[in-house]
Amino acid sequence: MLFPLFRSSNAIGIICAIGASVCFSTTDVIIKFLSDAYALHQIVLLRSAIGIVAIVIILMASSNGIKALKTNRLKRHLLRGLSVVCANILFFLGIVAMPLADAVALFFISPSIITLFSIIFLKEYVGPHRWFAIGLGFVGVLITVQPGSSEFMLASLLPIGAAFCYAALHTLTRTMRDTESATTMTFYIQASFVLVSTLMWALVGDGQFNDPSNPSLNFLLKPWGAWGYGDIKLFVLLGAGSTLGGYLISQAYRHAESGLAAPFEYIALPLAMFWGLVIFDESPSTLTLVGSGFILASGLYTLYREIHHYPLPNMTNANEH
Repeated sequence: MLFPLFRSSNAIGIICAIGASVCFSTTDVIIKFLSDAYALHQIVLLRSAIGIVAIVIILMASSNGIKALKTNRLKRHLLRGLSVVCANILFFLGIVAMPLADAVALFFISPSIITLFSIIFLKEYVGPHRWFAIGLGFVGVLITVQPGSSEFMLASLLPIGAAFCYAALHTLTRTMRDTESATTMTFYIQASFVLVSTLMWALVGDGQFNDPSNPSLNFLLKPWGAWGYGDIKLFVLLGAGSTLGGYLISQAYRHAESGLAAPFEYIALPLAMFWGLVIFDESPSTLTLVGSGFILASGLYTLYREIHHYPLPNMTNANEH
């Protein structure tokens, strides 16, 4: 029963989702590490500029060249770019105000939201088992966030907001997979980052609106700092990792069903716990571990249902998920 899952485009989508998760986990660590010295839009601008250069080099070496960037769906590219920009900003503002593992755990409600969006916007069928998995994921969020308690952090809403934006991104990707290449979609995402971060540099780059007492606002609104020579290699790695991750995740959701690719992104959760402990000396709390367990169980249960009930290629009617 595993074979339908790992045939052709499904296997490509799964491998790409895993690779993208590793790339994004690495870039999360770099951005959190650089957050003390640079403003968020400063980091994003250089990261995306490096990414665009890499994409252009790849395009120039391809048979179609720059012509590959021609598109008849510019508005949808811009909407997709806005979604990923908002997702990144919200998530990165969250990781500077709370432990990395906590932020990543909350962000991983996104597969459940992707499933919800696939129902609402893509008209994909979801049965009671998948609804159970969605509910399990939201229970995990409630355990981790602890709304109404003294442990509640307002910053915990930031990665949740990022998850909604991220779900919108991949729902849009599914509607564009037949007409747009992964390279084209990655280019327009990086271009959106450059546009928004340049605009922020012009409006708030002098730090006049900064609030040093708030970690998230300080990261967003602090004045631009001088480029550190020793940090250049980190920015290059950041740009390369972001570009490769963006390409791979676009491929993942072009080749596989939303509900099938999403659970494989959960590899970023144990990676975040590992990086948080080793690099930032952050130990997840008991409730974070419990909540993360629920969220992880939600994704794994969704994957289990996909493996055992994913329709065979020659079947015309979808099985109940």
